[in-house]
Amino acid sequence: MTPSQDRDYYQGPVVMRRSKVPGSTTDQRLLDTRGSADWLHTDPWRVMRIQSEFVNGFGALAELGPAVSVFGSARTRPDAPEYALGERVGRALVEAGYAVITGGGPGAMEAANKGALEAGGTSVGLGIELPFEAGLNEHVDLGVNFRYFFARKTMFVKYASGFVVLPGGFGTLDELFEAVTLVQTQKVTSFPIVLLGSAFWGGLVDWLQGTAAVQGTVGAKDLALLTVTDDVDEAVGVVVDADRVAGRGGPGGPVRPE
Repeated sequence: MTPSQDRDYYQGPVVMRRSKVPGSTTDQRLLDTRGSADWLHTDPWRVMRIQSEFVNGFGALAELGPAVSVFGSARTRPDAPEYALGERVGRALVEAGYAVITGGGPGAMEAANKGALEAGGTSVGLGIELPFEAGLNEHVDLGVNFRYFFARKTMFVKYASGFVVLPGGFGTLDELFEAVTLVQTQKVTSFPIVLLGSAFWGGLVDWLQGTAAVQGTVGAKDLALLTVTDDVDEAVGVVVDADRVAGRGGPGGPVRPE
């Protein structure tokens, strides 16, 4: 699939239109090894571009304060129950003292950004160059556009106290399992992951318990990393409690000795 030329196309901080829209994404050109060996002479320069993405992301988010990353489907319609759920999540996180970070796109991401903004909090969008999505949603008040998924993923984890995951597709699952893997391997510690919507996530959890755990590919300790709930207040409470236990200085504050 190639980018559409009938809309604005975002490539990092650059906006392109009409004939200037490229035929492929930056990630695609990096990962595609077909063709001549010309890439041998250009990859060292790509490293500088990758470095700039980290520098820009760190610079934009370093003073963000306590935040939570919210994930969910870009295909969620504004009239869907999941959209209203996303708005409630964004609002509740702000009321608990957190900024809200999303992928900056439409659907559930837009809903969480909208809820955060309307509650008077900081609404962050970390966009990505894709052939079928057009920039950041209008409810983002601090946005960074990325070319590379791996740079963007670092920002989701580095500047968040946890993840709240709404119903979503492959992209949402990718972020979910990357977060679980980082916690499981202790690359990050005390990082709560909440799956919001038991009807949607129940089948996945049942498979993990009834198939993966039975075959020994995951353990009970791994499954305990996930919290499944339908209650927005419980979801936010899980994050606040984890902050207190970790003593991160988030809205919950550190646990004080008796």
